[in-house]
This record gives sequence, C-alpha cells and structure tokens, in this order.
Amino acid sequence: MTVLPDLRSGSKSVPFALGLAAHGDRTAVITADGRVSYTRLAGLVDAMAGRLGSERRLVMLVGANTLDALVVHLAALAAGHPVLLVPGDHDEAVQSLIDAYDPDVVARPDGGGAWVLDERRPVSAHDLHPDLALLLSTSGSTGSPKLVRLSHENLQANAESIADYLAIRDTDRAATTLPLHYCYGLSVVHSHLLRGAGLILTDLSVADTCFWELFRAGRGTTFAGVPYTFDLLDRVGFPAMQLPHLRYITQAGGRLAPEQVRRYAAMGRTRGWELFVMYGQTEATARMAYLPPHLAETHPSAAGIPVPGGSFRLHPIPGHPEPTQPDEPQPDATRPDEGVGELVYSGPNVMLGYAHSPDDLRLGRTVHELHTGDTARRTPDGLYEITGRLSRFTKILGLRIDPQQIEAMLARHDVTALCTGDDEALSIAAVGAPGPEARRIRALVTGECGLPARAVRVHLLPELPRLPTGKPDYRAVRALGHQAPAPSAGRALPPGSGTDDLCLLYAEVLDRTDVTEDGSFVSLGGDSLSYVEMSLHLEQRLGHLPDNWHTTRIRDLSAAEQPTRPSRTRRLETSVALRALAIFCIVGSHVHVFGIKGGAHILLAVAGYNFARFHLTTADRRTRVRRVRTAIARVALPSMTWIGFILLLNDDYTLANLFLLDSVIGPEDLKTGMHFWFIEALVYILIAALALLCLPFADRLERRFPYALPLGLAALGLLTRYDLVGLPGRTEMPDAVTVFWLFALGWAAAKAAGIRQRVLVTVAALATVPGFFPGDPGREVIVMAGFALLVWVPTLPSRERVNRLAGLLAGSSLYIYLTHWQIFPLIDGFSRHAAFLAALLFGIAYAAGVSRLMKVLPALAEGGTGQVRDPVRVRRSAPRALRRAVGR
Repeated sequence: MTVLPDLRSGSKSVPFALGLAAHGDRTAVITADGRVSYTRLAGLVDAMAGRLGSERRLVMLVGANTLDALVVHLAALAAGHPVLLVPGDHDEAVQSLIDAYDPDVVARPDGGGAWVLDERRPVSAHDLHPDLALLLSTSGSTGSPKLVRLSHENLQANAESIADYLAIRDTDRAATTLPLHYCYGLSVVHSHLLRGAGLILTDLSVADTCFWELFRAGRGTTFAGVPYTFDLLDRVGFPAMQLPHLRYITQAGGRLAPEQVRRYAAMGRTRGWELFVMYGQTEATARMAYLPPHLAETHPSAAGIPVPGGSFRLHPIPGHPEPTQPDEPQPDATRPDEGVGELVYSGPNVMLGYAHSPDDLRLGRTVHELHTGDTARRTPDGLYEITGRLSRFTKILGLRIDPQQIEAMLARHDVTALCTGDDEALSIAAVGAPGPEARRIRALVTGECGLPARAVRVHLLPELPRLPTGKPDYRAVRALGHQAPAPSAGRALPPGSGTDDLCLLYAEVLDRTDVTEDGSFVSLGGDSLSYVEMSLHLEQRLGHLPDNWHTTRIRDLSAAEQPTRPSRTRRLETSVALRALAIFCIVGSHVHVFGIKGGAHILLAVAGYNFARFHLTTADRRTRVRRVRTAIARVALPSMTWIGFILLLNDDYTLANLFLLDSVIGPEDLKTGMHFWFIEALVYILIAALALLCLPFADRLERRFPYALPLGLAALGLLTRYDLVGLPGRTEMPDAVTVFWLFALGWAAAKAAGIRQRVLVTVAALATVPGFFPGDPGREVIVMAGFALLVWVPTLPSRERVNRLAGLLAGSSLYIYLTHWQIFPLIDGFSRHAAFLAALLFGIAYAAGVSRLMKVLPALAEGGTGQVRDPVRVRRSAPRALRRAVGR
C-alpha cells in the first residue's frame, strides 16, 4: 500500500504509517484479547482514514494504550491529518487544550469504553502548514498550551534512527510500558511498526503480575523504562524473573543513577540482554543520543553519542571555560567545569518549532537546531555527559514539569507559592500555617501533573523566601526540598523513620560504614542471620514491613506510607515464622516436652530459600563468592568454637566433630556424634554452592536460568535421597548428601516466578518427601506443610509481641541448635520445662555474643585496640547524609 484512496492530492503523510500492509500477516499488535496482523491493522487504518476524510483537519486524539487509539493515530498520520495527542488520564488537561486549540475532530473513548469521533466541523477552522504532522506537549500532563510542532519527516527520521541503533528486527516484540501521548512511548510504537515488529499493547504497569504474564505469553523481546520504572523492577524481583526472549531494555525520560545503570548493565550482560541508556527531548521527536550497551558499565554517567543522522555541539556558557567541539583536543576530565557548554543538537528529527496558539499551526520551520537547555561536556572517549540544566524546567520520574505552570495553577486556587525541583522531587514553598493546607496543595499538584505524592514536597512558611533584590529565591526553595517535610496534621511519623536514621540503622545492623540511601539490605550484603534483626527494627520504625523490603532501596523505604493510627496488627514473614517454630519444635522434641519432629528439615528448605534471596543477587560473581564465603564462616566458626570448648570438658565428641567432619570420617557407633549433623550438612551444601559460583560458566548459567538450575540440582539430589548411588566404604551416605535436595527445592522456591513454577516446585516436594522418614508419616506431613507455606504464603497475620518473640528465636535458631545439646541435660533431671526454656535462652545469649564478637573483630584487626568503631570513624568514612545523622 502506498497511497490511501481518499488521500488528498499534495498532502504529505508518514511513510511507515502508509506501509503497514507490506508486512503481510506478521503479528502487529498483541493485546489481552488476542493478536492483530499487519494486514488487518492496515485495513483498520484504511477504514478510519476514510472516516477522517480527505480534507485536512486538526485531529485531537485522547491517548491510550489501546488498539482503537493506535488505529486513529496511524490513520491520521497516513491521511495527512495533523494529530494533537493529549493524555487520556487527565480530563482537565484535555479540556484545557480543546479550549486553547479548538480541534476540528476529537477522538476519545465514551463512558462505556467504545471510541467515538466527535467531528466538530467538516472543514478545518485552522490554517494548517503542509509539513505539520503531530503536536505534543512538553510539560507532562499539565495541559500547557505550549506544544511542539513535529513534521512528517521528523517522525519518519527519528523512527528510522532508533530502529537503526537498536537493530530492531521484524521478530522483535515491544511492550508498551509508557503512555502513547509521551514522546518516548510513542517512539517505541513508531520504530517497531517501521520494521514490521510486534507491539504488546497494554496499559499495565511493570509492577503488575499480569503484565509479565502477557509479556511472556507474547514472547516479548524489549520494553522501555523511565527511572521510576527501574525502581519498580527492583521491587517486583525483576532480577529473578525468567524472560527467555528478552533481548534489550531501553531507558530514557530522566537521569538514571549511575549505580543503577551499572547494575542493570551487568545484569543484562550475564542474563543475555542489553541495556540502552538514551537521552532525548520532545523537541527532537524523542531521541538525540544513546549509550552503546558495551559502555554502560564503564561509563554509567554518560548520555552517549548522537543518534544516527544527528550531531552535537557545545554552546559557550558565560562564566565557564570555552567548551571544545568534537574535532578539537578534549579538556581535562578531572575538572568538572572544564569544557562545559549548553548542548545543542542538529538533525532531521529537530522540531519545526513551538506552538502557543492556533495561529502558530500555519508556521513552517522556525527552528533549525535545538538548544536543549542542558549543560554538558564531551569526554576524551567522545561521549557526552549531562552536567546540569540552564533553566528551571525539570524532569521528575520521567515527567517534564514546568514549575511556572504549577505556580499558575496554584494561584488559580488562591495559593501563593514558589515551585522548583530536581530529578527526584518537586519542592513547593507556600504561604500558610502548617496543617491540612499542605495536604490540599499536594493533592492539587499531584492531580495536575501526575506525580506521586512522595515526589511532591510542600513547605508552608509565613512568607516566601526572596533575594535582597526582591526576586524569588528558588535556591532556598530547592534547599527546603532536601529537608524532611513536617508531618501532616493528624499523622505523626514514628521516630527515626527518616532516610538518615534508616541509613544509621542499616550501618549498625550490617556493621558497615558505606551505607547510602541508594543501598538495599541485599545490596549491602545482608544475609539470613541479619535479616530477622533488620526486619524487626524496620517494622518498628515504619509501622509495617513493606513487601520485598530486603531488595528495596533505603530512600524508598523512608517514603513508605505510615498507618494513620497505631495498630497492634502486624504481618510476620513466613520464612521467619518457620525458623522460629522449627527451632522451638527441635529443642522441645529433644527435651521430650513434646514430640513434633521435622523442624531441622524445614530449616534446610528455608536455608535454600534464603540462600537464593540474599546471595544469588545481581551482584558480580566476585561479590557473590565473597558473601557466600562470609556466610560459611558465620556458621562454621561459632560452631567449631563451641564444639572445641565442649571437647575440653568431656569426651562426648571427637576431633571429627570439631572440624565438622563427623558425617564423613567420624565413628559410626558414636551416638553423640550426630548431634551436629544439621550444621555439617548446611556447611557442606554452602561450600558446594560456593564452588559452583566460583565457576564463571556456572555463574552465568544461574543468572540465565535462575529457576531451572536449582530444579536440576534437586533432581540430582534425588539420586542420593533414594539411595541410587553410594560412597565406597560407608554403609550410609553423609547427611549433607542425602538432604541436599531439600535445600535445592527451597532455592527453587525463592526463584519461582508465577503460579506454574510455584506449583511445580510444590509438587516436587509433595512427591519426594513421603517415604523419607519410614514409619513416621506425621513428620513428613509437617515438612510438606512447612514447605507449602514457604512457597504460597509470604506473610502470616501476627501481633507485635509475637513478631519480636519469633524474630528472637529465628535470629538465634542456629546457635540454639548448636548449644542446646549441652544445656538441657544440666536441668533435665529437675524439670523438663525449665530445661527447655534454659536451652532456648542460652542459645539466644550465645547468638548475641557471637553477633557482638563479629562486630568487634574488624576493629581488633584494624587497630588492635579491642574497641568497636566509634561515631568519629563513621563520620570520616560514611556519606554526608550519614555524617549529619551521626552528628545529631
């Protein structure tokens, strides 16, 4: 198809919109309702173009990630009708632009979801320039009348450029993770349709499980994200997801923290996909630069190189050294201001110009190169780095926000305010007394521009900050935004819930001095032994325990919503509850207070579960190996110390016990030798896992197949579980070998993504546990029930005191198990219940002593003083925010 039958002679159109039928029966669109081929899509576009007619009219399209909206958009581009694309989730912005531009046709969904064409006149009321193809807002969802005028050439050139450097194939399928009215989201659609690739059309968030089910079912190969998208990916456990067809991820819409760029680039390298960090503006039809994926880990702060067909130059800034251009010697990279200038872009995707009113729609090209308003420098490697902005215009969570527009909106609601912002939040200073007014202002702003409440910081002051000249002091307003806002009336925050205090808490529990607000429990090296302690402290600080808190950044935890009223109801993580109940039952059964067995085997499954959660992270292989090695030491050294102490007192144990080798070389007739079988098994399994991770191939294999690998290992473990193989010279296999399959199933449970995988791992456990304890089916039922709870029930209803008790038992479970054999016999003859309680209390005390010693040892090694790190050393080595908190 080259020309629509009713396309008016002389009208221009966008080639990729005209050429849909050339891709034949390939899949063009995948929705939750089914698939649409390019042939059918072309037919739908033809039909809609016929309805729009041959007379050029201004078509307002209320954007949505639906097939109907896509068809209207493509039909207008193919038939030469300029499209005014507006957000579909903001009625006020839609009405504001209708009032400002008086479109000839409005395409929008009616109340029932069907799409209607409101044809307001048959002939356009406007003088439309022949090159005009698309009008987009630059200010997010604020309804600003300032629009970007884009031409047919702009759209085609930018789509071709993007398809070129991303190497888009006709087999690719891109999920629409961003709105159609957003230039970045629209560029994904255009570039893939250009190449005959598929679109997984959805408005679901990446935080929605249904999104990933649709992505897998549609064999998705790529999706796009703004910085906030990557925060959501961290929260939903993206690193553990199995996405076999994922080929690359793109990022734009604001600066992504270099640490995240490096982390996701490394994750992609090991999992077989690539990360494209990109830079662009609506004025450039979306994209101006991209960072080649192989440079992302080494240059995570760079915006990259110009897209194909484009070029950059640096315009001098008063007060800065003269910037160098691409063909000149490069400046000193160690001096941040050296060679800084305003970034200016040239290319076929540069807009025609701005429109402020309908009269501007008749204009042709008024802009030939784009002054981005961003300051930048060119590195010796030829990469461009963004260093700041010249104007107040800001981009927050992927939304471009015009602070002046926000001030004007607040003025219409009788609020006198100053507004500014940075990459993280919008800061508003308003005249008024603290109280409900702050909530009203925040609601007005979030409703106007679409930002989440946590990204809008409102400060009520007696008067607005001003410079001596009387002009607004926006620097002071921005400084206010970096302070913690006062709690709203009727909503007192619990003490110590600020970011700085949380950093201190993490530093204390994890014994680290490099804690920053971008760190998480897992990224800072937390493990199962510190997990329980941290979870209890966090619940006390935050009022609740957020889902996936262990992989959530500290800054996001500090912004977590607090309950409006103190509540005694709590949630207890199932893994913590199982550890507490297991050790309680183990000791109680050994003391013969009751006879509930199976706890040690549940602990093995939980150990595998926690191993996968805390050690098989997105960190590099060396970091993984170091953390597993530390975990082994935290189990083995306290155990060997205790056993060595007991060896001095009696002859119940041998040197084989001391070196945790009883199950391998210990005398088979020594009954007390088996007391520590669980610790030996855990240490052996962790050593085997460490050896596996040391192999680069195995490390890559685990990252590529995080669920399939442990299932395969569990299958191998069944060879010894069913005695299908044996060791020469021994009548029995070491316990570590026979129970390994339980550890591997727990590992697989932690990596299970989706219902099918959880069902499979549950069925595997239910099928293999029976028969493991001959003559004791009750024990097998307990193990199976515990495993099912671990897989299917993340948390259990609880109370604060129950959580504290469970946390104490779970955090000390290893050391209770280790010491109870020697403690309860001392009191057993007097009272079994007293012996039971004493064994628990002694183990808890030993755990506390070990924890204290672990924190003292580094100081002993560094200075030989025996003193624990003091706040002065924390001040010297911790980040600025942490130093401020310590200083208080």
